[in-house]
Amino acid sequence: MAGMAKEQQPQWSDILKRRLANTKKDERSDEEKKEEETELFTKYYTEWKEGGDKDTSYKTIPRFYYRLPAEDEVLLQKLREESRAVFLQRKSRELLDNEELQNLWFLLDKHQVPPVSGEEAMISYEAYLQVGEKAGSKCNKFFTARVYSKLLHSDPYGRISIMQFFNYVMRKVWLHQTRIGLSLYDVAGQGHLRESDLENYILELIPTLPQLDGLEKSFYSFYVCTAVRKFFFFLDPLRTGKIKIQDILACSFLDDLLELRDEELSKESQESNWFSAPSALRVYGQYLNLDKDHNGMLSKEELSRYGTATLTSVFLDRVFQECLTYDGEMDYKTYLDFVLALENRKEPAALQYIFKLLDMENRGYLNVFSLNFFFRAIQEQMKLHGQEPVIFQDVKDEIFDMVKPKDPYKITLQDLVNSCQGDTVTSILIDLNGFWTYENREVLVANDNDGSNTADLDDS
Repeated sequence: MAGMAKEQQPQWSDILKRRLANTKKDERSDEEKKEEETELFTKYYTEWKEGGDKDTSYKTIPRFYYRLPAEDEVLLQKLREESRAVFLQRKSRELLDNEELQNLWFLLDKHQVPPVSGEEAMISYEAYLQVGEKAGSKCNKFFTARVYSKLLHSDPYGRISIMQFFNYVMRKVWLHQTRIGLSLYDVAGQGHLRESDLENYILELIPTLPQLDGLEKSFYSFYVCTAVRKFFFFLDPLRTGKIKIQDILACSFLDDLLELRDEELSKESQESNWFSAPSALRVYGQYLNLDKDHNGMLSKEELSRYGTATLTSVFLDRVFQECLTYDGEMDYKTYLDFVLALENRKEPAALQYIFKLLDMENRGYLNVFSLNFFFRAIQEQMKLHGQEPVIFQDVKDEIFDMVKPKDPYKITLQDLVNSCQGDTVTSILIDLNGFWTYENREVLVANDNDGSNTADLDDS
């Protein structure tokens, strides 16, 4: 029976032969086939374009690459510039102008809810929403539960301060205005500014800053260079030659720069503001005073008189080995980086600058040999000044105790930053005056306390 069943089952080869025999041979020419293919493509493309029932989920995939026009594609470059300008203008029109801000303040003041908290006028969530409905479409993004909760603190009635909310709106508007203003100078349109872009921005900003009215136009180029270097020293640590607009907005440098709009800025504020006229003139004046041969550049010997003239020769050697020089002399731009590093030794960017000079073998860490190499120059200076040299072993132990590095034999840049003692450690190694201040810190503190006590007695 099994054999009969096997004989009754048709072979797969017979089935295939019958199917091939029944298949009609396509006798059309290649041209006719191509014509049919084109008709089908046109049919399906038309259905897709008119929005058929086809799956269009691929439309949700965002475009992630936009090719920039090449240098010789002048028309495409112009088109891109014009489209960016139109886009920025549209964004600018979306911002609240002065009249609209005044109207917003009027509405907030009108809807304040008693009782007053201290001297602060307050507003409830219900009144807040009412103001949002009356303020216009431009204000919609400010009148949300999320914004309200951000500004809600400890008011027992669940209200927020009108002044705090208005300042929040003003800050947001200012940030967007500034971003648009900076973006106008972003020639590449990639969200970052090159050095020349930021120079143009600050140069055109000078006439709008009353505190800079006294600057002579011949000094403008030096002022712009001084201002731009601070941005690039701190915001471009890898020295790529460009900084993100987002980073410029996030740091406080623009606030310091635009603080110069205040016509009644105090003398103390001007002296502490790197961008003020007195500060810029101070730095440039120091540079001119150091330049004894008046060639516009600084030699190692000339730079050795910087500050209290107590920087070690070993450290200065490293400065001229690592920093950009011209025939062994330093220009004003390189000098500005040097000044920014030494005047801001607590900042990570400044510590990175100095650490690179201390790390002679470029190993990424300082060991006992490195510390001894630089401290020997301090010991030699102490001998020249008739002081008894301090034993290196004691200083080395103090440095490692201060820094507490992960590796007990190596100090990395991150160790210095994390310890919050980087300014003290670097001062001990490169500057006799810095080391003397550290060694005599207890005496200096005692003298300061005696002085304050004396002042108190005098006042009484």
